Amino acid sequence: FVRLSPSWSRTLRYETHELLARPYLERVHPDDVDAVRTELEKLRVTGEPVRLESRIGTSDGSWRSIAWTLTLDLASGLIHGVGRDITADKEAHEALQQAEKAVRSAQKMEAIGQLTGGVAHDFNNLLQVIGGNLYLLAKDVVGREQSEQRVRHALAGVARGAKLASQLLAFGRRQPLAPKVVNLGRFVRGLDDMLRRALGEGIQIETIVSGGLWNTLVDPFQVENALLNLAINARDAMKGHGHLTIEAGNAYLDDAYTLANPDATPGQYVMLAVTDTGSGIAPEVLDRVFEPFFTTKPEGQGTGLGLSMVYGFVRQSGGHLKIYSEPGQGTTVRMYLPRARAEEDLPTAMEAGPVTGGSETVLVAEDDEDVRDTVVDMLVELGYRVLKARDAQGALVIIESGIPIDLLFTDVVMPGPLRSPELARKARERLPGIAVLFTSGYTANAIVHDGRLDDGVELLSKPYSRDEMARKIRYVLRTQQQRNAASKVLTGLPAASAEAPADIRGLRIVLVEDDDLVREGTSAMLSTMDLVVCEAADGASAMQLVLTGPVDVMIVDVGLPDMSGIDLAVKAVAQRPGLRVIFASGYDVVLTDDHRALLPHVASLRKPYSAEDLVRELQTVSR
Repeated sequence: FVRLSPSWSRTLRYETHELLARPYLERVHPDDVDAVRTELEKLRVTGEPVRLESRIGTSDGSWRSIAWTLTLDLASGLIHGVGRDITADKEAHEALQQAEKAVRSAQKMEAIGQLTGGVAHDFNNLLQVIGGNLYLLAKDVVGREQSEQRVRHALAGVARGAKLASQLLAFGRRQPLAPKVVNLGRFVRGLDDMLRRALGEGIQIETIVSGGLWNTLVDPFQVENALLNLAINARDAMKGHGHLTIEAGNAYLDDAYTLANPDATPGQYVMLAVTDTGSGIAPEVLDRVFEPFFTTKPEGQGTGLGLSMVYGFVRQSGGHLKIYSEPGQGTTVRMYLPRARAEEDLPTAMEAGPVTGGSETVLVAEDDEDVRDTVVDMLVELGYRVLKARDAQGALVIIESGIPIDLLFTDVVMPGPLRSPELARKARERLPGIAVLFTSGYTANAIVHDGRLDDGVELLSKPYSRDEMARKIRYVLRTQQQRNAASKVLTGLPAASAEAPADIRGLRIVLVEDDDLVREGTSAMLSTMDLVVCEAADGASAMQLVLTGPVDVMIVDVGLPDMSGIDLAVKAVAQRPGLRVIFASGYDVVLTDDHRALLPHVASLRKPYSAEDLVRELQTVSR
């Protein structure tokens, strides 16, 4: 060096005398030295200006990228160089390339998701036909051991096919979720035994949960499924021996991170990571690991749907998924799930109850002939009177004929101009007391938005068993019967109030029910007995009533829009010890031992219930 401008010191953070004390090439990144030498030699030989880029080291050990224009002064033999610091430009360009790559990947995954969702729909229809006929066939082979065994094996195959279709729907983000507020630290620790059994003794499992872990709103079943898939992948990568670490902690994704990862949104997340000490993933494979059916395992040892299911579940939950891997060093998969500020929901148990049929009239609207015939046969076998239609328009013609119908059982996706949600709306206009149950192997967003069922919608996902169908139909019919009873109460209230039995007289009741008609009807029934009733349509409003006013009994529906009715009852009793609780549901409600310990005064009402049923349960909890 002969002379340097002050910008050298500003850019590299060296004093001028330090820079003059060492040759220029000693400041250049080792990987760039040969290229710089070549250009300098060309300049001296030809005398023509040259342009080059090189990285120069700074005092803090980092590197700055400089674009040079060098000229040779023939008279003095000195080289004159003008350099521009392009470090920020190069970083921005690299970030843009990374973002474009991520966008292309997201578009590809979205396209594959659309395809797999459609495949899953058709696949589930086939499984429904096979499974439904097998359930019917099972009755015909009772007592013939070999035939019974064959039916069981075939049904097991249907179950495996249903799981495969469920994974496809999860990847395509077409799986209706049942989210709850969950503390993943507590949840993950509860899975220890299951994971140890699944992975075997050769895998050491370590669980690390950060203090002060936030809650998140997720579907607990899908989290469990995702962890199991990741753990099994890790076991295979470690060939049955190694160390698996499951970590839960709080995380914040900032703008800089989301610039390089466009599918992520800045904000607070709960991070759940699974790390193994396995063989790792080659860089050329890493970009494809989330694609459905892509697998590096030998044929017959994997479907290639595990990671794709995890990807779809996390994205549908509003989260972000990142995978880090190095061949020979292992792999880390990180799930970022949005933080929820609500309190954790406690687990609830719903009793399936005995399988029963009924004598009501059911209208089946299904475009697939084989599915329609199978469903009709199962309903007839359960005792129902059945009408059938091949599309929504045909179903509407039957409804408008005036035939009494108790339940519309309709597929979500059918051909023709009339869509199923519109059919349901028109059916309720013409038959206000009709119950509606949707079924589908693929919701196509007609009744599912943001991954969740629309309010007030009941869905039975294909493929379903006879028992699942029977229980769901009874639940939907009971709930509608309660609404119909409430409607009659509201339109025909007695002129005078009835006197309440002495042991419940004067009770102050909080009634929590999200169905407006059921809530108003039940309130009317209670009011005729001269009881004091305050109404709430959700858990948050109910808690306000509990905290601000005198209350003796809470009558609460189990399925509320913002929380479980059981969780609400636990929170309410914690604030007001001695509060008595009556659960109302179309299903039988079974409480865990933990819930029973927290709810000493509890009873339940099975929908549809009458004024007499209300009195009986009020007397039960008042004893």
